[in-house]
Amino acid sequence: MNSPVRGRALTTCALLFAVLAVSNLLKPLRIGAQTGFVLFGHRLDGTANAIAGPLFGIFLAAYAAGVWRMRRYALPMGRLYAAYVIANLILFNVYGPKHPGVGYALFGLVYAVVAIGVSSGAAYLLAQRRSELV
Repeated sequence: MNSPVRGRALTTCALLFAVLAVSNLLKPLRIGAQTGFVLFGHRLDGTANAIAGPLFGIFLAAYAAGVWRMRRYALPMGRLYAAYVIANLILFNVYGPKHPGVGYALFGLVYAVVAIGVSSGAAYLLAQRRSELV
């Protein structure tokens, strides 16, 4: 049986999710000033960060592998992750630190567009190719 071809967009998404998985796995090391994992709008630290970051890293690694290998299980994971990204962005704007200035607002907008675009786009592409998933 031949494996389905991912295409460029899903290949890019799988690679981005793998990089994000590594980033989340490294959250407990707190490399950088604000590297705590953000869970439903709250930046975690301490034990919560040491648990949640790697758990999401494992989830994203499994998701990246599912996209890479075009597995059926990647579709519900993608939908769940896309919903989480949207909720997390909204809640971070509610609970997160407030930064004055156009620069922060512009960065936040670009970040939101990319985050929602990649997470929702991957779920959409997987749904469009549902019959090809193995």
